[in-house]
Amino acid sequence: MILEVADIRIHSGQQAAFEEAIQRAVATVISQAQGFQGFTVNHGIESPERYLLQIFWATLENHTVDFRGSAAFTEWRAIVGPFFAGPPTVEHFNLIAKSS
Repeated sequence: MILEVADIRIHSGQQAAFEEAIQRAVATVISQAQGFQGFTVNHGIESPERYLLQIFWATLENHTVDFRGSAAFTEWRAIVGPFFAGPPTVEHFNLIAKSS
């Protein structure tokens, strides 16, 4: 399993609209992608314009090739992209341990 972590900064005052948009975009676009295995969205307390999106993928290529190379990626960015204050920082991680 691969964990994608996207550190997203949005424009000030757009929290409610962004939260609706990101949940809708995951439910209607990303959840249909090959290898998608789940997600979390976390909202910053000290930095209210900051969000961490975590998406679980079966393989790295499911994200970097299958999803990013598809029309769905363009659809995803059309929904959430207007809220971005700058490009998100995206990194990938391998699962080492997990609590039961």
